[in-house]
Amino acid sequence: MVSGLDGSTVVDRTSRGLSNPIDQQVLLTLRSFAQVILVGASTVRAEGYGPPRQPGQRIGVVSRSGRLDFDTPLFTSGKGFLILPVDAPPVPVPSVRAGVGGVEIAAALAQLDAEVVQAEGGSTLNGLLAAADCIDELNLTLSPQLNGGDGPRLTSGSPAISRRMHLAHVLEDDGFLFTRYVRER
Repeated sequence: MVSGLDGSTVVDRTSRGLSNPIDQQVLLTLRSFAQVILVGASTVRAEGYGPPRQPGQRIGVVSRSGRLDFDTPLFTSGKGFLILPVDAPPVPVPSVRAGVGGVEIAAALAQLDAEVVQAEGGSTLNGLLAAADCIDELNLTLSPQLNGGDGPRLTSGSPAISRRMHLAHVLEDDGFLFTRYVRER
């Protein structure tokens, strides 16, 4: 994840304006360890997600409604699948279903055949994961800019929670801070 100094996760509706080439390389490196990339439907639409480059890797798109363009390369490649509530309408791609009226993310994650799942946002998905206590590690790039506005913050929609994370790594490049936090045991 990337955020500005004031916690904003987007500039003009995408995260690209907060990132830099090193941040993008960190993302790709972290992604290489995962069997499944988890991303929210709004982020897939805004960021134009395509199929993963890593052989055997899949992208799970979390959606309440299942309304996506299934003609995009992400889905036509066979590498994209949906994570939906049980009562969502049928979709023409593979899906994992958990929860009624909304995705029960912990139950959905339990159905995935993956040792490493990397969540790439957006903030609503992060809020869902935080509320379900499903965040074991947070790799956060702090972009050296103030963004203002009312854009989403890192865990939008999460109820008030307090979970201590341990700072495991921090690196800096051109004012960007690259941090890795892990769950305190």
